[in-house]
Amino acid sequence: MKRVALTFLFFAIAITMSAQSIFGKWENKDEETGKVDSVIEVFEKDGKAYAKIVEITDEARKDAVCDLCSGKNKNQPILGMTILTGLKKDGDEWSGGKILDPKNGKTYKCYIQLVESDKLKIRGYIGFALIGRTAYWYRQK
Repeated sequence: MKRVALTFLFFAIAITMSAQSIFGKWENKDEETGKVDSVIEVFEKDGKAYAKIVEITDEARKDAVCDLCSGKNKNQPILGMTILTGLKKDGDEWSGGKILDPKNGKTYKCYIQLVESDKLKIRGYIGFALIGRTAYWYRQK
């Protein structure tokens, strides 16, 4: 009986801790329709946070390439593309990295912050964080 209780406690703690993390799969919703347009996986590598697009829900866009991107992302498939790079933990947010918007090919400074266990705030900006755009991703169930 103790083994069952300890196993249950372990899983409960693991679930609670994962819900308090930025890491995992997140749904990005189209701002106009409110429908999920992509799934993004946030992962950790060498102590920094990164994110890549792991699913595109619109069948017509699944094979889309980033024709507006420059450098190594120019004309590369958006599906599988790393769009968030090099964020370091700083208190309750992750900052100091960059985010790529595949819709316009531009890269912005950014920070992300878990505002609720299932809601991630992404702030992309040029220069100062006051001048930019905020989006929210929702944890995939």
